[in-house]
Amino acid sequence: MDTTLRDGEQTSGVSFSAAEKLTIAQLLLEELNIDRIEIASARVSEGEFQAVKGITSWAEERGYINRIEVLTFVDGGVSIDWMKKAGAKVQNLLTKGSMNHLTHQLKKTPEQHFAEIAQIIALAKENNIETNVYLEDWSNGMRNSPEYVFQFLEFLSTQPIKRVLLPDTLGVLIPSLTFEFISKIRAKYPNIHFDFHAHNDYDLSVANVMEAIKAGINGLHVTVNGMGERAGNAPLESTVAVINDYLPEAKINIKETSLYSVSKLVETFTGYRIPANKPIVGDNVFTQTAGIHADGDNKNNLYFNDLLPERFGRKRKYALGKTSGKANIEKNLQELGLKLNNEDLKLVTQRIIELGDKKETVTKEDLPYIISDVLDSHTYEEKITINSYMLVHSKGMRPSTTLSLNLNGEIIEENAQGDGQFDAFMNALSKIYKSKKLTLPKLIDYAVRIPPGSSSDALCETIITWVNNGKEFKTRGLDSDQTVAAIIATQKMLNIIT
Repeated sequence: MDTTLRDGEQTSGVSFSAAEKLTIAQLLLEELNIDRIEIASARVSEGEFQAVKGITSWAEERGYINRIEVLTFVDGGVSIDWMKKAGAKVQNLLTKGSMNHLTHQLKKTPEQHFAEIAQIIALAKENNIETNVYLEDWSNGMRNSPEYVFQFLEFLSTQPIKRVLLPDTLGVLIPSLTFEFISKIRAKYPNIHFDFHAHNDYDLSVANVMEAIKAGINGLHVTVNGMGERAGNAPLESTVAVINDYLPEAKINIKETSLYSVSKLVETFTGYRIPANKPIVGDNVFTQTAGIHADGDNKNNLYFNDLLPERFGRKRKYALGKTSGKANIEKNLQELGLKLNNEDLKLVTQRIIELGDKKETVTKEDLPYIISDVLDSHTYEEKITINSYMLVHSKGMRPSTTLSLNLNGEIIEENAQGDGQFDAFMNALSKIYKSKKLTLPKLIDYAVRIPPGSSSDALCETIITWVNNGKEFKTRGLDSDQTVAAIIATQKMLNIIT
């Protein structure tokens, strides 16, 4: 049972619109083939009511209405009335699963609580509403008041309900306790359907899910991207992968290839970025960075495991950076349909390592730009070099540049202002050339482009068109900073005209 739309929405700062809830519900049921979805809490707001109404109306038409669930409360029937108006047919009734909660929050005896629950279950049945029962704080109940938990279960075994839902409400369980508690309950009540609802406060939700299955649990509660209160719930993606790979006794019908696309949609709707290293759906989890790994993959897939990216609608990537070697670059060249000779490959590898020292990762989309830059740099002899420069841009003051140039072995420094940082740089360069009675080409076009699909810290290529003695030519510079890229392109120009 996926509870992204109810418990997942309790992630701090997250609130789905009615249209977003309907879209996610449709994807969960039809694209992923989730068995059941919990979509809301009763009585929360008018917006929540309209969202539930929209989903139940769609679900009724598609024959999914009994797979739609709503959290309800022991409130004398107010939640039941709300559900009837919203068109929902399955309630997940929230009750107290520990003496601590019962005594201090409700201030009632078990007998009083059970009597009120029985009334709600009977009322639901009269209105053709199916009932599942949450034992809130059940895990602490098992730790501190197990007699009460079993007294409660004994009562529920006499009631016309479909499932008992066992939430680790405060995320206190570890795997051994999960196995112990669920084993005891399943042994005593083998004919009741029990669901386990894990939270991730100790980062143990998936491990606890595994132990729950081994102990004989009948159902699981998960959320897309592990969303939920505090540290979140058991993540759907990891839960599906670990069941399919390590728990053959558990049968599930989830469509793995759709996990990534649904995960990304929920990320977009919530604004909560998926961590790059999050298993299954993170950006980096199918990316090899070390060159030795790419080399091993070329030699019988030595660094593959059972989590093949294609299972989840993804592809393996080979990162380009200071730890990548020729094997990583060759993998990316293959995808781009490019091939380099050994000498050029060495030059490109060295350039990527240099860029990696300044920029964590170079993307595949950057690669053609790097190749162009490296090969272009070796078409002329480098006699003029820009030793250093300082670019200053302060509010209320014109940008200025201090430049140190090695001109045929002579070090010359100059300072100038301009309308922008690059303009100030060019003015300082012009001063140096005029002092040596040399002429610079005329700059007639300046263009900047970044590789398609690159992020905000992508490499950018600055292409400058010059005119010298009536002839046009272009030079390119490559860097993550636009102005630095333009300066690199200018140094190339100086060496070409020399």
